[in-house]
Amino acid sequence: MTQPDKRSLLCPNCRKLVSRDEPRCPHCGISKPGSRWKNNMLMKGLESQDTIIRILIGANVVLYILSLFLFPVRLNFANPLMALSPNDNSLLLLGATGTIPLDQFHRWWSLLSANYLHGSLLHIIFNMLALRQLAPLIVQTFGPHRMITIYTVTGVLGFGVSYLAGVKFTIGASAAICGLIGSALYYGKSRGGAYGEAIFKHVSGWLIGLFFIGLMPGINNWGHGGGIVAGILMGFLLGYQEKKSEGLLDKSLAAVCILATGLVLAWSIVSAVLYRFYGA
Repeated sequence: MTQPDKRSLLCPNCRKLVSRDEPRCPHCGISKPGSRWKNNMLMKGLESQDTIIRILIGANVVLYILSLFLFPVRLNFANPLMALSPNDNSLLLLGATGTIPLDQFHRWWSLLSANYLHGSLLHIIFNMLALRQLAPLIVQTFGPHRMITIYTVTGVLGFGVSYLAGVKFTIGASAAICGLIGSALYYGKSRGGAYGEAIFKHVSGWLIGLFFIGLMPGINNWGHGGGIVAGILMGFLLGYQEKKSEGLLDKSLAAVCILATGLVLAWSIVSAVLYRFYGA
């Protein structure tokens, strides 16, 4: 059986076969395609759609469970919408955002951490079901690395808009999920044709649902709207697979988003636990 040539690899930018020792890829021109850091940027596992979705859902579930244990939980089973609601103090410590956390406590990192917090059992179930339905479409159309960037950046921008609008205290993955909706809307309209129109019409149904959800009290419509607009913008800036395949820049942006999210969530967890149980 012929052994694979260990001196060859796929260029991390254009994914074509090149020599490991090439000073520059002869296909796309990227320098040192055999560089270790260019081929090992926390990206191997992101090639799997299920891996990405499991990680995102897992992070949300872990933060939700932790929020239930920091302070006494509001059971309130008389109102299913608020069943198993974390205490506001728990949410504040773990990184809820809004004008109160940002202006009074200067917790600017909460624009990212708030995307992984939820206010009730129904809240997280609804958002994770929406993520489970929308994420595969974005991975398929934009690629796994762009999906990570879209999800992270639109969540931050969505909460940024709600902060500017004066929302005092807010949490939830819905800003980032609305970012996925916005990018899908951009894809459908930009691609056109029967398939593009089908995607656009399908995703437009989510907008109708968001409209009725937005009529309920306590819903951050500014975050939803900001996420959708940010998603459209990110779709335009990053491009989708049919126009341009993912390259090294897309992988680098995703790596930055993963690193930033990991550091912020680790800080929010450690600081919350230390403050709650050790008064640090």
